[in-house]
Amino acid sequence: MTRPLVVGMGGSLRTPSTSLTALSVAVEGAADAGAGTVVIDLKRLALPFYTSEHGIPASARQLADTVQAADALLWSSPTYHGSVSGAFKNAVDWLALLADHDPPYLSNKPVGMLTTAGGVQGLQAINAMEFIVRSLRGWAVPLVFAVPRSSRIFDGDGRLTDQAVADQLRGLGAEVTRAALQFRAEGTCDYAQERAERAPGVVRE
Repeated sequence: MTRPLVVGMGGSLRTPSTSLTALSVAVEGAADAGAGTVVIDLKRLALPFYTSEHGIPASARQLADTVQAADALLWSSPTYHGSVSGAFKNAVDWLALLADHDPPYLSNKPVGMLTTAGGVQGLQAINAMEFIVRSLRGWAVPLVFAVPRSSRIFDGDGRLTDQAVADQLRGLGAEVTRAALQFRAEGTCDYAQERAERAPGVVRE
């Protein structure tokens, strides 16, 4: 069996980007758990603002094709004004290019979510991410990680200096890989099945 592909998508337009560093560490955890990995740095991708009126730029098609090939995703954004960054939201908007795929959007793809924040409100951005995952028909991995007070966790060059945080980020990457393997083998995973069984109107025997 080929390794599952976990695609990390995130970062910011800032240099250095703590959210890109955090994403890279989580992706390392996915690789250590047996996944093939790709990191999409949104700054390098340089996407234009989302609109299909003037055609589809090559960078947007590259993003959509890479996400479509993924078995699972890791998403990372800084927390700006209580939500995800504009660069991250714009990239997600371009995933509209997956609307006509079969299955569409992020169907059957587990998504792990992480944020960095100058304060302690990173979970607000993760809440926004989870709504996006649901709207795109993906599965939000219950294990999430919001890195608070980033100036204490990363040095001036954007390097992660807290080993406990690094271990948690790698754990998120490993959990996403586990979910990807279970989806591949069974068409679902344990937390997705549990959520479906708890849905209104579902009777468990």
